Amino acid sequence: MKYQSIAIDGPSGAGKSTLAKYLADTLGFLYVDTGAIYRTLGLHVCRMKLDPTDGRRVMEALASIRITLAHSETGGQRMYLNGEDVTDAIREHQISWYASRVSAIPEVRTFLLEMQRQFAREGNVVMDGRDIGTVVLPQADLKIYLTASPEDRARRRYLELLERGQKAEPAQVLRDVLERDRQDVERETAPLRQAADAVVLDTTGIGLEESFQRALTLARKTLDL
Repeated sequence: MKYQSIAIDGPSGAGKSTLAKYLADTLGFLYVDTGAIYRTLGLHVCRMKLDPTDGRRVMEALASIRITLAHSETGGQRMYLNGEDVTDAIREHQISWYASRVSAIPEVRTFLLEMQRQFAREGNVVMDGRDIGTVVLPQADLKIYLTASPEDRARRRYLELLERGQKAEPAQVLRDVLERDRQDVERETAPLRQAADAVVLDTTGIGLEESFQRALTLARKTLDL
């Protein structure tokens, strides 16, 4: 049986995870949040007080930990670090900084690449990240490049942090978004870029429901669902 896959790429704060989860739930596909995998590793590096750019030390830490995923009946993804549920902890603002830096280490990406591809070999998936359509699943049946203006993405991120009870300053969140964009685009290994055959979905100024309906229409048309 040939399984189908949807790859959603785009910059930080574009809403990839939320949109991917909605699509997976609606289509009955498995949702795989690859960014959460990197965030889990970033959380471990943060807790160990390691330099996230030190490839040797990070790989040593990776060899001694266990990162696992679990899915609920509705497709929700939970992340576990050495048996501890860290689903909420990895969403803390500073973990984005660690995740971005460890994800730039070539050995880390190679180590996690097979884990991500295995999901697509075992079932229909919606997978989101920075290099899904270009590196992880270059043969995906549908590739979406989800984007929005930096200001829009920073506003969403700021509101998300407030909802979680975390302190944040709008100007700082925007600076962090712009810095994350720079890091993702300029890194040597698997930089953020739009796949040549990806469909661009710009959500600047539109809400989640409209974004979801546009993506769902694309999926049903492309995958003949």
